[in-house]
Amino acid sequence: MKKQGIINSHISKVLADLGHTDQIVIADIGLPVPEGVHKIDLSIKLGTPSFIEVVEAITEDMEIEKIILAEEIKSENVEALHFIEEKFTNQSVEYHSHEQFKKLTQDAKVIIRTGEAKPYANCILQSGVYF
Repeated sequence: MKKQGIINSHISKVLADLGHTDQIVIADIGLPVPEGVHKIDLSIKLGTPSFIEVVEAITEDMEIEKIILAEEIKSENVEALHFIEEKFTNQSVEYHSHEQFKKLTQDAKVIIRTGEAKPYANCILQSGVYF
């Protein structure tokens, strides 16, 4: 039995299989999942687990070089934006329209669905290398 880090076996496997520049998505309950992209649904009820909780857990196990957000997060979800800005001080942050963001999710290795029910609580995390 694994005793530290991500204990969800599906997420743990995805993270272990990531290569440089591979991307995963942390999504709120409303983000559509493109056909062909694997979804890991963590949602239990509205708000659980939260976007912030899931991002915190993932970042403990994943080397991240870039974060991609929808431009609309700046006006529609300041709480999530401030969290991302404070959490990722050494990584580049890129913004796209929400429509473009949804198109970018088509290339993700996985979409991890949270129970978050606040607008634009979504991010694409791009894998880096730690050496």
